[in-house]
Amino acid sequence: MIHLFLKRLGQAAFVCWSVGTLGFALMRLLPGDMAFRIAAGRYGYDQVNLAAAEAVRAELGLDRPAWRLYLEWLFDLLRLDLGDSLVSGLPVLGEILHLLGHTLLLAGAAMLIAILIAVPVGLFAAFRAEGWFDRAALVASAFLRAQPVFVIGLLLIFALELRLFPVAGFDGARYLVLPAIALALSMAAVSNRVVRHSAGAVIASAFFAFARVKGLSFAQAFVRHGLRNGALPVLAFLGIQLAGAIEGIVMIESLFSWPGLGHGLAHAVFNRDVPMIQGAAMTLGLIFVGLNLAVDLACHLVDPRGRSDE
Repeated sequence: MIHLFLKRLGQAAFVCWSVGTLGFALMRLLPGDMAFRIAAGRYGYDQVNLAAAEAVRAELGLDRPAWRLYLEWLFDLLRLDLGDSLVSGLPVLGEILHLLGHTLLLAGAAMLIAILIAVPVGLFAAFRAEGWFDRAALVASAFLRAQPVFVIGLLLIFALELRLFPVAGFDGARYLVLPAIALALSMAAVSNRVVRHSAGAVIASAFFAFARVKGLSFAQAFVRHGLRNGALPVLAFLGIQLAGAIEGIVMIESLFSWPGLGHGLAHAVFNRDVPMIQGAAMTLGLIFVGLNLAVDLACHLVDPRGRSDE
């Protein structure tokens, strides 16, 4: 357990450094005047001019060598100081904490909906292997998985015409429905097939057949001997799927104007707000590391074979 925590801690440190460094470098490689973009983010494109851009350049020291700015950022990072937003002037940490709550709410709702879809569909497809339901689930999963997550979101925006749910912003639980479903459908499209194949492998195993020979019913044998064995591949797959979920959150938040980290990151990139870009990207990376740690702990608890001398 200690080794696992130390490994994930090292990954978290590497994610912070690498993501922050890439954000710093890529923003300075983009074409265009960085000071002009920041000034436009502050005052609006209609109000910005060359004098405003030069004032921002002088205020922020953007004319200084890039290596010096990078070293200053790295020193601040070691002190756990993410700096201030170049546009709003507010501390990046405070803005990220405000946005993070909305992102975690969306991610949690999407994960819950994905589980509620994937587990029953996958189990029923495994119990009716090669039947019409199994084939229909495969076709639906392949179709949904082939679509980028923002396309699924666009397909759900028909609700704007039906006036069932709002499609932008956040002002209550109704605003959560469409973005959470869009992200959940993309996740469940693959998860239900993993559940199906994992449950199918359990049903076809020798230990499951022996449990039936002992007199247990199908349901009793599956609950007593199949659930834990079938859960391991599903839990392990969650660690892989989380990367796609984080990528999907960025696109879904931008599509539905959800006030989370993904939406804030998109606006920061447009405005060249480098500290905000670095802070948001590092936070998303740390979420990914933390969720993978949670998956590792779940596998450790479910599978006693992974424990050493306990």
